[in-house]
Amino acid sequence: MKSGGLIAAALLSLVAVPLAAADRTETLLRTLADAPGPSGFEEAVRAIVVREVQPLADGVSYDGVGSVIAEHGSAGPRVMLDAHMDELGGVVRRVTPNGFLSMQMLGGWLDQALPDQRWVIVGSKGPVEAVTGIRDIHVVSPDERTKPFPRDSLYLDVGAKDAAGVAALGLSPGDPVVPDAPFRELAAGRYLGKAWDDRVGCAVVIEALRRLRASGHPNRLFVAATVQEEVGLRGARTAADVIKPDVGIAIEGGITGDSPGRNPEETQAVLGGGPGIFLYDSSTLPNRRFVALVDEVARAKGIPLQHDLVQGYGDDSAAIQATGGGVPTVNLVVPARYTHAHNGVIDRADFDHMVDLVVALIARLDDATVRHLRDFTPAP
Repeated sequence: MKSGGLIAAALLSLVAVPLAAADRTETLLRTLADAPGPSGFEEAVRAIVVREVQPLADGVSYDGVGSVIAEHGSAGPRVMLDAHMDELGGVVRRVTPNGFLSMQMLGGWLDQALPDQRWVIVGSKGPVEAVTGIRDIHVVSPDERTKPFPRDSLYLDVGAKDAAGVAALGLSPGDPVVPDAPFRELAAGRYLGKAWDDRVGCAVVIEALRRLRASGHPNRLFVAATVQEEVGLRGARTAADVIKPDVGIAIEGGITGDSPGRNPEETQAVLGGGPGIFLYDSSTLPNRRFVALVDEVARAKGIPLQHDLVQGYGDDSAAIQATGGGVPTVNLVVPARYTHAHNGVIDRADFDHMVDLVVALIARLDDATVRHLRDFTPAP
């Protein structure tokens, strides 16, 4: 079993070097998106988050599974602002005698998104490039051509001739695997990259903390960058146990329905339409007064806000909500196309509006407002 230090060093070596010409926000988004960090292997992302929040926070601590908790402010209600660091990925399961590697998937992958993709395996000697193979069109039967390849039939190909060749590359079972999908700037202020779920949220909470430190706020703010969301909302639950929040705000990557062939009943959000708020997802129902407050703040600040309901979606607000006897929560999202796949697209204006919304919302969460959110006494 390799040491955590070796894996951490290898993960950090994969973090992209920002372009000098990019603005600070674009550089932050690029660096976070390019960092490798599947569930349980968040070291590289954690290092970036700590580097960014350390100068902004009154203190930085960690829960017992590796979530980062940055605190700012010494009085007022305890507000938890959450985003998760982990992304979909995999872990090497087995090495075959002829040099292929099988992979245990981490998180909710579609089988259709897995074949013929490039990956990076982080081993004891550093990152190793790989590809998931695909059956050749010339040999598959006609009925196979329209069917997805089952994930258990896929193998990682690193070019090795045998198991000894794999070992020589420093690879073995238990090594993390991440998509190889570098950040790119697209037209019209849109960004292409992996892991927008939820590196875009990590960037939001960092930039919100930067601005709130400068402007002030009426509460004790706990910015939590959590682990293992994609495999069961685990870090949000343990971080909330530590923070004991009075209210919680989760920041996530949303789901858009504006690309061709979509069913409008699946999601109503569009890219470039502004940040969103979930009125329902499979894991949680938000606090209704909190939803009304978000609507009010968005209207007052002239921030476009999209409302959405998505089946088959879970988020950290569900875990926060179910701690400490119950916590009022909302889930706010930056819309993203093609989540849970190698390549996703976000809109820079949606991101900037989300930061504006979060800053304005937290500025409203004083004692009286939070007491109102938590008051379920029937009207006389």
